[in-house]
This record gives sequence, structure tokens and C-alpha cells, in this order.
Amino acid sequence: MFEQLNRGIQLPSLKTYRDMSSLKRREMRDGLIFISPWLIGFFVFTLLPIIASLVFSFLDLKITDGILSAPQFVGLKNYQQMLHDPQIWTGGSSGTAGSLWITIKFGLISLPVGIIFPLFLALLMNSPHLKGSMAFRSAFYMPYIIPFVAAVFLWGGMLNPETGWINRALMAMGMPRSMVPNWANDVNWVYPTYVIMGIWGVGNAMLIMLAGLQGVPTSLYDAAKVDGANAWQSFRNVTFPMISPVLFYNLVLSVVFLFQYFLVPLVVNNGTGRPGGATMFYNLYLYKTFFTFQNMSYGSALAWLLFFLILVVTVFLFGTARYWVYYAGEGRS
Repeated sequence: MFEQLNRGIQLPSLKTYRDMSSLKRREMRDGLIFISPWLIGFFVFTLLPIIASLVFSFLDLKITDGILSAPQFVGLKNYQQMLHDPQIWTGGSSGTAGSLWITIKFGLISLPVGIIFPLFLALLMNSPHLKGSMAFRSAFYMPYIIPFVAAVFLWGGMLNPETGWINRALMAMGMPRSMVPNWANDVNWVYPTYVIMGIWGVGNAMLIMLAGLQGVPTSLYDAAKVDGANAWQSFRNVTFPMISPVLFYNLVLSVVFLFQYFLVPLVVNNGTGRPGGATMFYNLYLYKTFFTFQNMSYGSALAWLLFFLILVVTVFLFGTARYWVYYAGEGRS
């Protein structure tokens, strides 16, 4: 299927273009004119910055040195510096893990929640016994369309340890003030706080999984029931294989998003890494290196390391997909 799509979007060669009729040539020119705004945007705002960042990673370029200063070619020096950067690997003098390990640790906590919880909601929304399912779907999806920065500010207010209504509600139910969570200001609570903020916006993943559930043929459930399968066996042997492409899609997107986790610690904890350096995620460290310290070369090298890590994990996921992702009509070797 992917080979057919790739063949379908390939541009014709010069010889093929010469062999086209005048009508086909005009159609191709009109098509290129229509997509030219996207092509221009892609080359100017995506491809050109990618190439520039790759070039910068081999130079010694700092804005603090002045925009007129000639950058020097340093080869792999920036990449060698990353291998010995304590902020990436050990956390330096902060006593916490490095930014890369912080990102991985948080991903191991939030990734299962980000996959299982939308799936649970989708199963609930797909139940024929649920009344008013359309209203529930809209209610769960609405937080997703709220600008994320506004949502983070909203949650920051609700989880404020002094004035937030969640802590006030806990104290109203009898919990002593000394026992209420300090949420984003406590090392033990900061990751659950971020997970809670992420759960609030799972409406899009829920709808995608719901679409996958509604695409499962009911005849398969009928056949499983005839064979005496219970609810768990039906889910394991019918539902899961049939929606595995949707789960795989959400898994890949979630992994890429988690490696680029940035906005929440920047807004909630002001990008300082508090508490105790536990929120200095890799992408936040990259941002501070690039824009706060204005070290363009080292920041570009950090960006390419992030790209390499995401590429390796994504390739690994695609490599494992053949063992658990089922595509209807696809032959198994």
C-alpha cells in the first residue's frame, strides 16, 4: 500500500514530461501552481531551517559574539561536547538525573496512561448501553480544542497549593493542610501533575480509537460469542487485533510528542527545572541553550541528537509492529 502511495506522489521525470500531451502538461502545471503556497512554506519554514541547523551544528556560532562575527568550522566538537555534558546525562550538580533521563522517566509514566485511558474512554463511548454518548463525546473532545497554553494556565490555577480549588476541596473533606499535595512544586508530585494535565486533553486520541472500534465488524463478535468467548477474550482476540493499527498510530505520535515535551514545564515551572531540577526536560534544555544562552551551534547539535533519538525509537516501533499490528487483508509471511 505504501509503495503504491509513493509511486502515486512521485514527480515525473523530464523524459516523461516531454512525452506528455499538452493537456496533461497543463494539468500538471496547474496542480503545481495550486500547491505552490504549501511548497514555498515547506522549503522556507521547514527544509531550509533543517539544513541551516545541520550546518550550524558544525560551526561555532553564538549570537552573543555579534551577528557580524564570522563563525568558525569546528567539525564534531559540538557533538563531542554533548557526550560529556552533565546536564544531559547526570544532571550536573543538581543531584537529579540528566534531562534525557528525565524525559525518558516521564515518558515511561505518562505513555501507558496516554494510551490506556483514551482506549478505556473509547470502549465506554462505544457501549450500546451508554445513554447520551454523543454528548459525552463532545464533552471529552472539547478540552482538546482549547489552546494548550490556556489549558496549562487553567490547570496551574486549579492545582495551586494555596488557592487552587482542588486542594481547598481536599481540605474541606477533612484532609489536613500539611497532607495536601504541593503538586507542581513537589518532586514526588510534579510528574503526576503533568500526567493529570495531559489526561485532560485526550479527546482527540479517544475519537481516533472510537473510530477504530466502530470499524470492527460485528460479525466477528457474533462468531466469538458463538464460540463461547467472554468479554475479555473477545477484546483480546477480536477488538485488539482489529484496532491495533489505530493503537500503533497513537503510540508513535505519543512517543514523538513525549520526546518533545516542553510547553507544560515551561509555563507551569517557568522553565527553571524546579523542583530540584526534576522538570529540566531535554527539549526545555535545548530551548534554553538555543534562545536563552543563544548558543546556536550547540543548540543545533542538541536538536539533531533529539532527531536521531526519535528516529531510532520510531524505527524500533515500526520494526516491532509486524508482530502485533494486524492490517485486514494483509498477508502474513
